[in-house]
Amino acid sequence: MTGAGGAADVPVPAPAPSSVDVPVDVSAGECGTILVAPAADDAATEGPDFTRAVLDVAGAVLTWPVLGAPGPPSAWLHDAGRAQQWLWALYGERVALAVHERASGRPTGRQDRARVPADPTALAGDAARLALGHWTARWWPASYPDGIPVLEPDVLGVETAALTHRCQQLFDDGGDQPDDCAAELIEDHQAALAPLIQWWHAAPRSTHTARHLETVLSLVDAAADGAGLDGPALRHLRAALGERRRAGAPADPGTLFARHGGYALAAGAPTATGARMIARGAGTNDWRRYPPGFVDAAEDAVSWTVRALGARRRIEVEVVAHGAAPTAGAPLVAEVRVNGGHRNRVSLARRDDLWAGHADLDLNTGPPTGAQPPRVEVAVLLPGFDPGPAPAPPTGPGATPGAGTSPANDRAARDAIRALARRRLATAAPNLPYDVPPHAATAVPFLAETAAAATAADEDY
Repeated sequence: MTGAGGAADVPVPAPAPSSVDVPVDVSAGECGTILVAPAADDAATEGPDFTRAVLDVAGAVLTWPVLGAPGPPSAWLHDAGRAQQWLWALYGERVALAVHERASGRPTGRQDRARVPADPTALAGDAARLALGHWTARWWPASYPDGIPVLEPDVLGVETAALTHRCQQLFDDGGDQPDDCAAELIEDHQAALAPLIQWWHAAPRSTHTARHLETVLSLVDAAADGAGLDGPALRHLRAALGERRRAGAPADPGTLFARHGGYALAAGAPTATGARMIARGAGTNDWRRYPPGFVDAAEDAVSWTVRALGARRRIEVEVVAHGAAPTAGAPLVAEVRVNGGHRNRVSLARRDDLWAGHADLDLNTGPPTGAQPPRVEVAVLLPGFDPGPAPAPPTGPGATPGAGTSPANDRAARDAIRALARRRLATAAPNLPYDVPPHAATAVPFLAETAAAATAADEDY
């Protein structure tokens, strides 16, 4: 594909149009909460964390299924009074009225649940796109072996700031909404402004990429002005917008946002003299157990080898590092378990493009396995961040569907997320405007995705 400077738009199939009226259920929850959810749709509450996009707003938490069809979000309202400022604009007046009546003790329809038609709105599309931006910053499955390039965090942060400003109706001054601060995002990611301006100047004016860039930059300028921000990068932005357009040299986003240094997987650590390999395998790469930017998202990124050194047994763990992984100061560890016994931790150090570490291992821990070889489980995590292994799904009578996940289901969900990333990159120079119908808003790739697709075309992916 060619970037904005080359101006070859890739056609994108139009998303299926949503109906005018989308049924949602409004029901009372525990402790005075109110739930709003698409009718008969449990996708937003089932599955691993990384399959949901979440947005903290005034009086509520909104949730969209990343892998599901576009539609209105599920909402958990803990303060219906505060939420009334945006409910009507997000779901339509009929849903806002149903929530108000239920909050005031006058439920509509059946006592336990009311089914009300919701209207697709512009705010619904913007909110879904903002939530997807936050999801992308946390869960994008960047992987060199899988051919999914890293997204430039500053470019994604600038667009997220623009969307946050566009969605200000969702927020108030309560101070309990971590997703409401456009000014903070601008300050953290303003390094991307200069190359984005250069990209905008170079993009042919008739392309949708140019419109997309201008919309994002204008929203960032408005947000910065409203927050009283200043500085060289923002003054440059205001001057560029004041000129509106000027001719620029051709600029390929693949060049503007290229990551230098390449990717050359390091060889493993030299083995101890006389060591004999007795077992090897792949570990579990659970994306939930470390922050973004630490570990390559590939399914087989974690590998281990057990070696015999005389009577001793040593396990060596290697983990493919994310392209942006820190080189020092990050206490990443491997969690090693033998035969279902005690979980032991092995410290990992960054070495070139790997995290690596080793430790002596007792293969006789855990329940006896008879003549079977020991069962070794290895996972990677960051202490203090790690929420722990995913809970196993419940079994037996009375088990709650979706309460826990199995390794097979988690693997399938990760594969689905990788497929989603590849589809978005394949359409990252879309023939779609930035202002699109609400049901299509999340289909438009982010600028960071467009830049990553162009960069991947120029690099060894």
